Amino acid sequence: MALASVPKLVLGSIAFAIFWMLAVFPAVPFLPIGRTAGSLLGAMLMVIFQVLSPDQAYEAIDLPILGLLFGTMVVSVYLERADMFKYIGKLLSWKSKGAKDLLFRICVISAVSSALFTNDTACVVLTEFILKIAKQHNLPPHPLLLALATSANIGSAATPIGNPQNLVIAVQGKISFGQFLIGVLPAMLVGVVVNAVILMVMYWRVLSIQKDEENPIANHAAEEEVNSHQFSPATMSHYNSLNSEQWNAHMENINLPSSPHGQNLRIRSVVGDGEIDRVLSNTLDSTRNSNASKEETNGMTYETHEETSPSKTDAKMVKPVVETVLNSLEVKERLGVRWKYILWKSCVYMITLGMLVAMLFGLNMSWTAISAALALVVLDFQDARPSLEKVSYSLLIFFCGMFITVDGFNKTGIPRALWEVMEPYSRVDRASGVAMLALVILILSNVASNVPTVLLLGGPVAASAAAISEESEKKAWLILAWASTVAGNLSLLGSAANLIVCEQARRAPNIAYTLTFWNHLKFGLPSTLIITAIGLTLIR
Repeated sequence: MALASVPKLVLGSIAFAIFWMLAVFPAVPFLPIGRTAGSLLGAMLMVIFQVLSPDQAYEAIDLPILGLLFGTMVVSVYLERADMFKYIGKLLSWKSKGAKDLLFRICVISAVSSALFTNDTACVVLTEFILKIAKQHNLPPHPLLLALATSANIGSAATPIGNPQNLVIAVQGKISFGQFLIGVLPAMLVGVVVNAVILMVMYWRVLSIQKDEENPIANHAAEEEVNSHQFSPATMSHYNSLNSEQWNAHMENINLPSSPHGQNLRIRSVVGDGEIDRVLSNTLDSTRNSNASKEETNGMTYETHEETSPSKTDAKMVKPVVETVLNSLEVKERLGVRWKYILWKSCVYMITLGMLVAMLFGLNMSWTAISAALALVVLDFQDARPSLEKVSYSLLIFFCGMFITVDGFNKTGIPRALWEVMEPYSRVDRASGVAMLALVILILSNVASNVPTVLLLGGPVAASAAAISEESEKKAWLILAWASTVAGNLSLLGSAANLIVCEQARRAPNIAYTLTFWNHLKFGLPSTLIITAIGLTLIR
């Protein structure tokens, strides 16, 4: 592809440079508008500078990718409401056998959860909980936070729904969920183990520090803090359905109170007024009949006084009976609510599992994810607005702007010209070519971020590999997925997951910790190079 005219080349490069600067450094002093607005600005400049026509800009937006991203985010919202992430987090502290065991668990659990629920979600959910565990065991947080962020990135490489760049690769490369999983899973499994080993070697002395037993009160408080932790992602802060916290509150509200006022409130919350009147009427009639029978049998007549009037006597005799009936109704309602909630959670898990199985069998991933999301909305059987509000629409808008901006930059001819220089040295049918391709991807992913890198290199790399064979084309796409994802571990700015862990840790109340750029780079550089190289030999 020849270079575009000089005006288009210059103006297109300026628009892409503005987009890149705002995407990589969202807090630019002279233009602090953020990543999402930055991507829209880049897209608009491409149209204004006539690098793309308005119709071409709309055509550049990849709707299947947006649909898949939207569907998986909605499913994640309902999984979070169904306590899935709470159970994942509890696995970290369940029967832990020390710091090294804890670190290995973090690596495995964050990798698996990232492959199924995206790396960003796993990092948002688990960061604060890991800080609390570190406080409980008197451990420095940074090796545990590094384990979370880096393993989440490695694990997300295994599936098309693990991270955004994989979504792009799976859709544009026409790679099914099963093909993607089989191709990258061996590299992911080995990569997670190697990552854990490197962490243990580098931080062996730190992880060997024994827990301080001199302050049992502080240790007990830290343990209580871990046990009471609520797993709620930052973007999922409010619910409209009964989740685990609301269930606990509900159970507290319907506990049997001792005061008469509390008894009246409980009666009105459990049964209706008509039900109470029916119970009272039946019980009064029964009591009066019983009293009349006793009087006839004894053949005696009693004189009625104000202190022992029939109404007060009946009320005293009726009260224990009414309390027993109401208590029975309350127990039944509590059991009913509990079983409804358990049934709802089970259905959420089954629908999610069905979505993954359908993707494995080759069904269209975008429509499968959207169908699963709508099934969960219908299953909830109430207004879906609160749940849909937790979807990150800013991310979807960011992708729209990025698609247009990158497509405009491609039309300048610059990416194609650069690839033509590198292509003879980056062919996937020989080891040196694979190494060179991976190096280009690593560098570009840390300079331009991994999703734009995939959008820029995907087409040219796939076309070059397709000239060799169809299998080489698939392999090229998977190499691009593996290298661009693991490249995020190289520096703190390499991936959104790293930044999420850093920000969540820095803002955690009472247990805040700052993960520095150099602390991350000291581990990330050797880990990224070693794991990328090992994984490339295992890509199928």
